[in-house]
Amino acid sequence: MRVLITGGAGFIGHHVVAHLLKNTDWNLTLLDRLDGYGNLMRLVEIADFHKHRHEGRVQFKFHDLRSEFGDQLSMQLGHFDVVLHLAAATHVDRSIDDPLSFVQDNVVGTCNLLNYVRKVGCGRMIYFSTDEVFGPAITGSHKEWDHYHSGNPYAATKAGAEELCLAFHNTYKVPVAIVHCMNVFGERQHPEKFIPGTIVRVARGQKVTIHADASRTRPGSRFYIHASDVAEALRFLIYYYFVPGDKFNIVGEREVNNLELAEMVAEYLGRPLIHELVDFHSSRPGHDLRYALDGSKMALLGWRPRFPFQERLCQVVDWTMAHPEWQLGLPLTAEVA
Repeated sequence: MRVLITGGAGFIGHHVVAHLLKNTDWNLTLLDRLDGYGNLMRLVEIADFHKHRHEGRVQFKFHDLRSEFGDQLSMQLGHFDVVLHLAAATHVDRSIDDPLSFVQDNVVGTCNLLNYVRKVGCGRMIYFSTDEVFGPAITGSHKEWDHYHSGNPYAATKAGAEELCLAFHNTYKVPVAIVHCMNVFGERQHPEKFIPGTIVRVARGQKVTIHADASRTRPGSRFYIHASDVAEALRFLIYYYFVPGDKFNIVGEREVNNLELAEMVAEYLGRPLIHELVDFHSSRPGHDLRYALDGSKMALLGWRPRFPFQERLCQVVDWTMAHPEWQLGLPLTAEVA
């Protein structure tokens, strides 16, 4: 099979590449613009990546999805059996500061890709969305077809791209399905994200800032999931249960609040936890306290994460401590939100 992966040099994208190279014989084409999100060093560190590249099993194409696919690029790329659309701008804070750039990346970029797929055709396309399109889950969990309630510009642009996917499926018969995923973590994640940032802060003896409610007593919580588990779920859907026009939630093993998570990291490292609970949402709306997706649909189909959350977390702590070069980019004194 020929597979196109947008955002192939990104954090989640490179984990999908590694998983597919190891567990399939598929030929992969990676599309990325190599900005602050994409990093070729992620690909370089994938086991046997150079061997697969020399064998012609994986190739890289530079393209900014904000631009249309010209005839020459479309001809070079050709038809794919599977398109995995993982490229996106993802940082909530940046979306609050500059919403238009997120519209360009996530909405216009998705439309350009859909137009390309509409023109050349593909067997299956999966659009990678987020739990944030549903807004906060005060109680319970959101199912796949619940109403959108985007709380920040990032979430709104992901919801808009979802609607485009469904519209292209309905209007042009583009065979696209949508997956929602919760907070993904793993090796080679930028330390601006909560888990790698917390690991680095605890190791340095610095304070970790944790979002909480207005009373500063109830920390935010998530169903964190390792990027390798996400990759396995995508392969599962492609192989067994791909349904055009449908939606699927990919959910972590259990809910963990962020204070509990920081305490796990500190205990595993044998270091004290210096932390502060802050009511960040009141001062900067758009950061929701709790997200939750209902993973029962995927569980009924036969997929769930194979490893407990704590085992995955310890795996990432060990890797982060052994790779200080991936701690760069986190200021020495700034606090982690």
